[in-house]
Amino acid sequence: MKFISIFVAVFFWLSVFIIIYTYIGYPLLIALLAKFRRKPKPYFAYLPSATLLIAAYNEETVIENKIRNSLEIEYPQEKLQILFVTDGSTDATPQIVKRFETQGIELLHEPQRNGKMAAINRAMLRVRGEIVIFSDANNYYQPNTLKELVAPFQDPSIGAASGAKLIASGDGNLGASEGLYWKYESYIKKQESRLDSCTSVAGEILAIRKTAYLKPPDNVINDDFYLGMQVIRQGLRLVYVPQAQSIERVSLTAQDEIKRRTRINAGRYQIIANAGEILPLKRPLLVWQIVSHKFLRLLVPFGMICALLTNIVAVILPAESHFLLLGAPFNMIILGLQLLFYGLAAIGAMFPKLGEKHKLMRLFYLPAFLTNSNLAALYGFLRYQRRQQSHLWERIQRR
Repeated sequence: MKFISIFVAVFFWLSVFIIIYTYIGYPLLIALLAKFRRKPKPYFAYLPSATLLIAAYNEETVIENKIRNSLEIEYPQEKLQILFVTDGSTDATPQIVKRFETQGIELLHEPQRNGKMAAINRAMLRVRGEIVIFSDANNYYQPNTLKELVAPFQDPSIGAASGAKLIASGDGNLGASEGLYWKYESYIKKQESRLDSCTSVAGEILAIRKTAYLKPPDNVINDDFYLGMQVIRQGLRLVYVPQAQSIERVSLTAQDEIKRRTRINAGRYQIIANAGEILPLKRPLLVWQIVSHKFLRLLVPFGMICALLTNIVAVILPAESHFLLLGAPFNMIILGLQLLFYGLAAIGAMFPKLGEKHKLMRLFYLPAFLTNSNLAALYGFLRYQRRQQSHLWERIQRR
């Protein structure tokens, strides 16, 4: 019986460690290490030739707003190329873009759809700028975004820069939770960038030195992460620029958000399967950062399941009264806390508008958001294992 108790306790605490290290331990460690580095000096104004590259598929409802937003960017017109690639679009997206050609907007379109990465690889042959900024059709830049994003490239050691992703206000609990998540991500990326390089990018606001662009395979699911890692593998730095901001609306529903994150997580499993070709193995500090920041998050849902199941076993087969062995009453207290968390998550999922008028009630939705995020990681694992995740992007409805 004691052997079973030890076995159960080991797996329980290992699961708890994975969860706590991933969400809290790693951010604290990276912040501590970053304190030993000098704060980066502000960059001087730097205006190299640049190309804003937008890959759009069936985006007729938002594409005109994106074009107008791109034309309002504060950047010397003679140094900025704005290039849209709309391969495979079957709606009016190419026709809408074409209407703006007299204002300097360039269009690439082929009827055949081969995926976003194939479209980008084709468009790169037409890129004229020294710096390529990758963007999406459903996000919007502040007027100074490009100036802020390209400024770090005056340092020749920098090969890529990623800006900040912001969620527009007024999108309810889902928007508030998603916005809080991106603030959390922003904090981690600031510390990573100060230490050396950040290991996460926002694909809708990612700038890469053209000479550092390495053509990825057309079947890559998470093209933005792949591009960032290839820059790092060349010995260059990838920095985070929080003052370069991209704004977008949240997914229409929590289920749409799970669907979006499921695809991203399936792409992370694809990356793990090809880690030898992606990880910067000659830079062990960065390998630790990538594993801690990106890969371990895929283990969190398994850790949550294991923590709950082993806790239940500890209640059914109680050990001696010892906290580390989950003895009574600690087994019941910890189980009660776990059930409370999932109960709050269930209430938040069943009543998604709960707390939109009273901020305190958002405590019900945060557990739902965390649970849904980890469900998406679990679904991503299943989709990748079953080879059900296509590299072709599927449009998710936005508010």
